Amino acid sequence: MTTAEHTQEDQARRTRLALGTLALGAFVIGTAELVIVGILNLIAKDTGVSVGTAGLLVTAYALGICIGGPLLTAVTIRLGRHLLLWSALSVFLVGNLLAAVTTSFGALIVARVITGAIHGLFIGVASALAAHLVPAGQQGRAVAMVFGGIAVSTVIGVPLGTLVGNAIGWQATFVGIVALGALALVATLAFVPRIGITGPTGLGSQARHAFASRVLAQLGVGLLLLGGQFAAFTYLASYLEDVTGISGGAVSAFLLVYGIASAVGVFGGGRFADRGAATTLVVANVALALILTALHYVGHNPALTAVALAVWGLVGFGLVPSFQLRVITLAGPGGDLAATLGASAVNAGIAGGAAAGGWAVEAHGVDSVFVLALIVMIVALPATWAATRLRPAPAEPHGRAAEKAAPVADPVADPT
Repeated sequence: MTTAEHTQEDQARRTRLALGTLALGAFVIGTAELVIVGILNLIAKDTGVSVGTAGLLVTAYALGICIGGPLLTAVTIRLGRHLLLWSALSVFLVGNLLAAVTTSFGALIVARVITGAIHGLFIGVASALAAHLVPAGQQGRAVAMVFGGIAVSTVIGVPLGTLVGNAIGWQATFVGIVALGALALVATLAFVPRIGITGPTGLGSQARHAFASRVLAQLGVGLLLLGGQFAAFTYLASYLEDVTGISGGAVSAFLLVYGIASAVGVFGGGRFADRGAATTLVVANVALALILTALHYVGHNPALTAVALAVWGLVGFGLVPSFQLRVITLAGPGGDLAATLGASAVNAGIAGGAAAGGWAVEAHGVDSVFVLALIVMIVALPATWAATRLRPAPAEPHGRAAEKAAPVADPVADPT
């Protein structure tokens, strides 16, 4: 092997380690977000509140992502990406440590708001950094590594965290998250290149590009695509029990099928994002409309429902890398700030979809949620197609910031 080939192989190995580390961080953060659902009743009992009130812990985390993530990104825009990543993980550890040692519901709310804001910051920075680490044409797969970590957390991290919480106590769940978070922090310090600022350092310049109409339009598309899905998915367990006629462990098995398919879909979706992110979103939109229609009509058949759920998971989460890559790319120099807006749009869509689905269940029964989801997908299709015409802003020089953007380690291609 020549010296040049050895250098390239070594660089590729270090890039894989860096992407794997970002995926590990996303796995820990994704676990922390969703595991709360499985231990909510335990928290309610120990803190002396109702289960409904304990549900505010989910709301607090979501608000942290939607509002706190972009705000934190805005105020830290002058920090280097490596410094920001390990600092975010450090604060994340403190927030979850607070949750592990307190029995005060108020303190838990504060901890969830803090960790939710860190979630939004970390995922935005990690996905933008992942795209920056790889050559042109591979950014979709790099972004998929980050979101794949979150997808895998729903299949592995959340069930294990729930199991630990019910067996030992809900505080033990947060202790486990802290331990994994510490591992992710050490890996970040060891394996993620010391990359500095990757865009303009001025908040005004970042905001001008991140909140440009083309980016807001793409964010709106993502909100519809995720919101429509979660109008149905939020009530999937009830649908499986009432319409499909299964219960108990069978419901968990069906949800596991969906979860595994979602994880596979995210990783596979990265390749489609590299081939054409905008086109992938259109194809996914059409496919989702067909899948949701099928589920409405075959919901009474367990075998067909399982197949439809698997395809839904593949497509529904397979579009996420394309969506995030489009947001980052369309923002151009404002990609660092825009990356957190993608997470905000996704969570806003989830919250809105769940609320709309709840209205449909109350008004028309649980079997109506797939009709509602289908309507949203049909409404979204013209917007998704129109968004394929959106183009990134032309690159602009940013003086000293351009020099600071160069990584201290090895040079990498700029994804925008």
